[in-house]
Amino acid sequence: MDYPLVSVIMPVRNEAKHIAIGLGSIAKQTYPRHKVEIIVADGMSDDDTRSVVHRIANELSLNVHLLDNPKRIAPSGLNAALDRSKGDIIIRVDGHCELAPDYVANCVALLKANRADGVGGPIETVGNGPISEAIAIAMATRFGVGGAAFRTVEDREIYTDTVAFPGYKRETIERVGRFDEELVRNQDDEYNYRIKELGGSILLSPSIRSRYFSRSSIRLLSRQYFQYGYWKVRVLQLHPGQMSARQFVPFIFVLTLLALGLTSLFSNVAFYGLLCITLAYFLLNAAASIAAGKRKIICIPLIGLSFLTLHLSYGIGSIFGLIAFRKRWRG
Repeated sequence: MDYPLVSVIMPVRNEAKHIAIGLGSIAKQTYPRHKVEIIVADGMSDDDTRSVVHRIANELSLNVHLLDNPKRIAPSGLNAALDRSKGDIIIRVDGHCELAPDYVANCVALLKANRADGVGGPIETVGNGPISEAIAIAMATRFGVGGAAFRTVEDREIYTDTVAFPGYKRETIERVGRFDEELVRNQDDEYNYRIKELGGSILLSPSIRSRYFSRSSIRLLSRQYFQYGYWKVRVLQLHPGQMSARQFVPFIFVLTLLALGLTSLFSNVAFYGLLCITLAYFLLNAAASIAAGKRKIICIPLIGLSFLTLHLSYGIGSIFGLIAFRKRWRG
């Protein structure tokens, strides 16, 4: 059989706790080991990430290239790894994920069959400990993250807007260009949108499976989703058509709470409006938390807190993004 060379590119920073699992899952791939190169672009980690990479590469005899990424952000790491890569197939992963054993083989099969220009699959979000488990449960629900297909669709192939940990042909990357290094977050969504703008397609297939390790605390989750909301504003400015209705909901929710909160100081109508919206949200949150946590009852209160963190952080991030990028609406 014809096995094209595959470059697995991995932008990381301070991933000492998880990267051994990710690299180990690449070592277990059914795809021929000598046809896989791994390029880790390290954002100048100040933990043991680099030593863990060296140790695992030696222990498992992996073909790993470790690069410096002095800009310390994912898109610059991706571009540095792309410049170093030699594969005909490029698969982008990160230090927080674990690939199924047939991940690479199934990406290659779908791309060689010309099923799509980018391929990926559903991810199973997992946690370690009560808080992390609650966050993982919340991130796998529509109430928590909207209709993101790679988090909520597991049983069928669909063409979609974006996927996590995608695989591309090199010719696709050469046609589309480099990752946008302005975008600290949301660079994958923006890149996949550019593929579709050029007439390409993105396929989500249940044959391509992975696990993603959720953030370990509410503080880290809040920071992550604040950044998602913040940088989504810049994506909106660059590509208005990339946005879907679900991505505006947290912003509208937070803005409504702020507007009613301020006007309630002078208006009883605004006060009761704020009270009704707040009560309605917490009732929806409670119902969604109970439904999501029915197999993990002890986590239900933390699931509710995770939902609240996801929604408020994304919405507040969007407001800050509108302020920060207010002069950038023309490019």
